[in-house]
Amino acid sequence: MSNTYKSAGVDKEEGYKTVDKIKKAVGETHNSNVLNHLGSFGAFYEIGGYKNPVLVSGTDGVGTKLKVALDSKKYDSIGVDCFAMCANDILCHGAKPLFFLDYLACGKLDSEIAAEIVLGMVAACKDNNCALIGGETAEMPGMYKPGDYDVAGFCVGIVEKDQIIDGSKIKPGDKIIALPSSGFHSNGFSLVRKVFPDFNEEFEGKPLYETLLVPTRLYYKDIHKVIEEVQVAGIAHITGGGLYENIPRIIGDGLCATIDASTIKIPSIMLELEKRGGVAREEMFGTFNMGVGMIVVVDPEHAEKVLHLLDDAYEIGEITEGSEKIDLKF
Repeated sequence: MSNTYKSAGVDKEEGYKTVDKIKKAVGETHNSNVLNHLGSFGAFYEIGGYKNPVLVSGTDGVGTKLKVALDSKKYDSIGVDCFAMCANDILCHGAKPLFFLDYLACGKLDSEIAAEIVLGMVAACKDNNCALIGGETAEMPGMYKPGDYDVAGFCVGIVEKDQIIDGSKIKPGDKIIALPSSGFHSNGFSLVRKVFPDFNEEFEGKPLYETLLVPTRLYYKDIHKVIEEVQVAGIAHITGGGLYENIPRIIGDGLCATIDASTIKIPSIMLELEKRGGVAREEMFGTFNMGVGMIVVVDPEHAEKVLHLLDDAYEIGEITEGSEKIDLKF
């Protein structure tokens, strides 16, 4: 018998099935700016209506949260995570997401699983007025075991040059406002899995994996509701490294984000991890978002309006003078 690609472990037909399962749904994310469709070598997106446009791009994956999804056989939410991790980053600069591309790698392709993952991305794209215009599915036996998948994405957004938010306007006295997270989002799952090895155990009346797999919150509508009404000095997406690593990324020299940790509404699952794993509070805040998915920094005169615009937002601190960039007071 002669060798074939299929005998080497790559089933092209399963790839075709995946495309068939997602093609219609992906097309529903397209708008008049998308000039071609799935199947081309490159995706075309026409830009119009901007005076001095700047493209803002971000790329990310979902880390080992994917392991929880695969072991629990729940695949749809992980696609939302992949999109959110990319799109929330570019929101920090005031950008509106334009289009998204995905990369899906596996050992042996299952079109049902692949389609569920991508359809999660489709749902997230629709929620953010963003087009899913392309992607790549790579079946790589020998690199990945059968049943293993990896997911990554790439998002491009746009903002007028004179409206870029980069933290350069942050000043002493500005207020720091927290937008709650929906849970762990997609960070710290190597520690999560170490402390919670059984994803099927019961937590608050349901299987633990349901809590762990709540998808990363999408902040597009919230952030743009605010920046359309208020001049925002800085925005930080709280991902890996928690508040300690992400807030200093937008704080200039000589300034410090002084935060009262006691005001932060920590999710019960994180408190349970802290207790069960014997994890120090400082380590928790340096690993997880601790219930704060994003922060916005605004002049004090705008703080009340932001809180009014966002029902679940709340103030956690202010900008002071100092050299540490962040002072988390427990």
